[in-house]
Amino acid sequence: MHIRLLTEELEKKLLSPFACCSADSRGRLTPEEPCLVRTVFQRDRDRIIHSKSFRRLKDKTQVFIIPEGDHYRTRLTHTLEVAQISRTVAKALRLNEDLTEAIALGHDLGHTPFGHAGEEALNEVYAPGFRHNEQSLRVVDELEGGRGLNLTREVRDGILNHTGPDIPLTLEGQTVKICDRVAYLNHDIDDAIRGGILDPADLPDACLAVLGHTHRERINNMVLDIINNSWGKPLISMSPAFLEATGCLRTYMFERVYIGSSAKKEENKARQVVQYLFDYFTCHPGAMPPEQRQRAEKTGVERAVCDYVAGMTDHFAIAQFARLFIPRAFSMPY
Repeated sequence: MHIRLLTEELEKKLLSPFACCSADSRGRLTPEEPCLVRTVFQRDRDRIIHSKSFRRLKDKTQVFIIPEGDHYRTRLTHTLEVAQISRTVAKALRLNEDLTEAIALGHDLGHTPFGHAGEEALNEVYAPGFRHNEQSLRVVDELEGGRGLNLTREVRDGILNHTGPDIPLTLEGQTVKICDRVAYLNHDIDDAIRGGILDPADLPDACLAVLGHTHRERINNMVLDIINNSWGKPLISMSPAFLEATGCLRTYMFERVYIGSSAKKEENKARQVVQYLFDYFTCHPGAMPPEQRQRAEKTGVERAVCDYVAGMTDHFAIAQFARLFIPRAFSMPY
């Protein structure tokens, strides 16, 4: 029994005419023999889940840098929440859930240690500039395993365009782009309340009146709005009222949490860690592991160092900084 072909036939029958069917994929950069069981998008999802870059997300900052508590989000739990919300929307709209999930699971693979603080730090010192979505694409195209994952063009497009002004080519990619915002706004509010940075009573009433007053209500209402407003259309979007309220809430979060709050009090230190490491390894490329040294010969030292530092977890970056820049105790035998 050729299971993949049966799955592809079912997709043609059951999915929306606006969905991206697996059999219609524009393929991979390097052609491969198809799997007998899994569609191309299922294979992409599995490759991402089994990658080292995906596992490292568990120790990368979402908002709180090295939080003292077990329940704050990390970049990995953020990714899983985006995948869950995105799949809910995709299933309701009869889009390709496997493609949606693959994009969601891979969208933040290029994030630096210390979240956006690390991203800003690398952007300042790496002359061509650094953006985490472009680095995510670089991870799946070249860095993971030393040769990349050879993902389909649809997944690669969704990863690259999950943020920024460009609209993903597929509705599945558009779904991840909008659900990423739904996820991070709501779980960042939840974490900020847990951390004592926000009081639920201080959240803007005008936004809550539209979106909902609790974490659960907001996610449910935002998801329902996306589904209702996108049904039967070749575009994924919120209604004007929800779009305005979401933008208002995002502005509030930048003012109260993302910039200058106690959640960000360690960010200057984090930036220094990233930039010190970048400067050190740029001057001493031989101190990098063999894989990165070999890459430096092909891509240039600064590009290889940028890739190396961006791939670090929070704890590994701190450990490297301590090893290189913090004096060690001197001891002598009696």
